[in-house]
Amino acid sequence: MVGAMTVRDVAAYLNVAQKTIYRLAQKGELPAFKVAGAWRFQRSDLDRWIDERKKAASPTGAGNDHPDPKERQR
Repeated sequence: MVGAMTVRDVAAYLNVAQKTIYRLAQKGELPAFKVAGAWRFQRSDLDRWIDERKKAASPTGAGNDHPDPKERQR
């Protein structure tokens, strides 16, 4: 087991604000746990969470639901 990541670490890893990490953790939307009142994260949990979001964001045929701007002009 690799050491736990802090909110600052995760914010840097995901390239978002620390406030976003706190909000997602508090809502239970980001895999996290508390140690002595401070949020901690496992890199493997975050990587799995990212993979799940990538799969959800790219269903088969992704991109076909937005017509080409040139097609709209015709």
